[in-house]
Amino acid sequence: MAQDDDTPQERLARLVLLLRSQGVTEPAVLNAIESTPRDLFTPDLFRERSWEDSALPIACGQTISQPFIVGLMTQALNLKPRSRVLEIGTGSGYQTTILSKLARLVYTVERYRTLMSEAEARFRTLGLTNIITRFGDGGEGWREQAPFDRIMVTAAAPDEPTALLAQLKPSGILVAPVGRGPVQSLKRYTGDGAGGITVEELTEVRFVPLLDGVAKEL
Repeated sequence: MAQDDDTPQERLARLVLLLRSQGVTEPAVLNAIESTPRDLFTPDLFRERSWEDSALPIACGQTISQPFIVGLMTQALNLKPRSRVLEIGTGSGYQTTILSKLARLVYTVERYRTLMSEAEARFRTLGLTNIITRFGDGGEGWREQAPFDRIMVTAAAPDEPTALLAQLKPSGILVAPVGRGPVQSLKRYTGDGAGGITVEELTEVRFVPLLDGVAKEL
């Protein structure tokens, strides 16, 4: 358990050790997590909890995902240095940042303009230049930039995300929570290069739902 006088670096190191013990073992993924200041993406009210392995509330009724889930989903993508990745649901930008450290380009779509603006400011603060943002309906993907090597969906699709699978390269990988209830199945879709797709169920997860359209904010 973290002590009040622990430094952020000590808390982060402890978190990385925890993730490794839970099955996030890919060194590049752990290095990306270790080099990303999660507290930058956490609202002030919850900043002291930035290094906990738990999801935390952010603006617009959304969440910053649990670090274990971030690591697990990133690891499941099997990213390559030349990968072009589509992320559905920018949120705080934390997962986007992790992806940007492992892929050539990250295209990210967010339906809340407030979240998109805040995430873009964080990307600038971190000097990230390989992230392309879009305010829009994530369920539609980004057809103009398709096909993608990898696709990550950070909100729960009610059914198989066929529209997004259509934007995946024949040998690509898509990772998404799928299900209509409060608990969903985290699934990995892997193309065989010849039009076929293998589906694996990785674990049970809890994500906010993937909604149609863009949000109307006050």
